[in-house]
Amino acid sequence: MTSTAERVPGSAQAEPGTRRGSTGRRGPTGPGGRAGRRSLTSSRAPLVLLAPAALLLLALVVYPLVRLVVISFQDYGLRAIFTGQAGFAGFTNYTNVLTDASFWPVILRTVLVTGAMVIGTIGIGMAVSQLLTRLGVVMRTVVSVVLVLAWAMPNVASSLVWQWLFQPFYGVLNWLITQLGVFGDHTQDNWASSPGQALTIVLSLVIWQAVPFVALTLYAAQSQIAPEYYEAGALDGASAWAMYRSITLPALVPTLLLVTILSVIWDFNVFNQIWLLTKGGPEDTTLTLGIWTFVKSFVSNAYGQGAAIAVISTLILGALTSYYIRRLVRSGEEDL
Repeated sequence: MTSTAERVPGSAQAEPGTRRGSTGRRGPTGPGGRAGRRSLTSSRAPLVLLAPAALLLLALVVYPLVRLVVISFQDYGLRAIFTGQAGFAGFTNYTNVLTDASFWPVILRTVLVTGAMVIGTIGIGMAVSQLLTRLGVVMRTVVSVVLVLAWAMPNVASSLVWQWLFQPFYGVLNWLITQLGVFGDHTQDNWASSPGQALTIVLSLVIWQAVPFVALTLYAAQSQIAPEYYEAGALDGASAWAMYRSITLPALVPTLLLVTILSVIWDFNVFNQIWLLTKGGPEDTTLTLGIWTFVKSFVSNAYGQGAAIAVISTLILGALTSYYIRRLVRSGEEDL
């Protein structure tokens, strides 16, 4: 005598795999549904984590930049500051800036000063980085700490120290030169009054502050090069300069591009050091776009023209760094 399960082919007991509840009808509340919710939550997690940084960027970068562009098209002066109302000026501010007799000399001077700062920073930074690879552990640690301390010093404080070093009458450098007895009495020399000397102290200060970052960054990248390459070069009889040119430099190209971009951006926007040491003088020798923007805005009270100069500076800086940024992105894609 057969059982009911044997007589009914489609009964639940005949096929255990077809029991109710094992079909897709329980999917939304089963493990699959929970996995879907977990994946949705995990996909939103990066957005939640990045939201505070995005809000800060909007508040501290995007909004001021938009506001700067708006002011550059307004007749914004002292009256507008007190009343909060500024008339639309169109391209008048840009026309006044572009036709100003100081515009092209300031542009050329800014590019040349920036180039000198970047070249000096990268060149000395590469030399210091190579020096760190040749030092022992103790001396390397000492030099690294000194570099970090020099780099961490606020630029306002370091500018004031630099100003004291080059002061006439009681400046340390003038005293040392006088004590040598070779160049005569230089205690009364005012370095900021001579165009060449003023430019020299500004360049030396900015380069001194920027070298530690470049040197330590390049040293970190250089320390990642496999020593087998140098061993193979030594076996082939290659000199130290040949190995540096053929092994070290190609490996440092991506890092060099990065520090060069950062140096161009930082040196193009240098303000504190120049203003505290020379205020753009003497004879406009150190009058760069950053100083000119400040003078137009807060000395001449032509805030619209100052904003226009700042917008032009941003465009020039973007054009100067676009090539290096493309190279950097392309090198990163090739590494992948």
